[in-house]
Amino acid sequence: MGGLMAQAQKMQAKIAKVQEEIAAMEVAGESGGGAVKVVITGKHECKSVVIDPSVVDPEDVEMLQDLIQLAFNSAQTRLSEISEERMRKEVPLPPGMKLPF
Repeated sequence: MGGLMAQAQKMQAKIAKVQEEIAAMEVAGESGGGAVKVVITGKHECKSVVIDPSVVDPEDVEMLQDLIQLAFNSAQTRLSEISEERMRKEVPLPPGMKLPF
């Protein structure tokens, strides 16, 4: 029983370490062929937004809004993929089993 508890504690420590590493990361997403770039942190906070002036059209604000949304979603997707990959690498689980985060 003690061995099982030690394994569980070791796994918890690995998970906490990976979560800290992910929280310290910065991930970029872009849209419009790089015209809009968004950088988010591993805590899902927006760190920066860069917009190429060529896509700023006062007559078509909706297009710019869409580009920002797409860039942000791209960064979120990349962060999720990186997070899952890091967790799988550090905390191997049986096939079909997933961690709840």
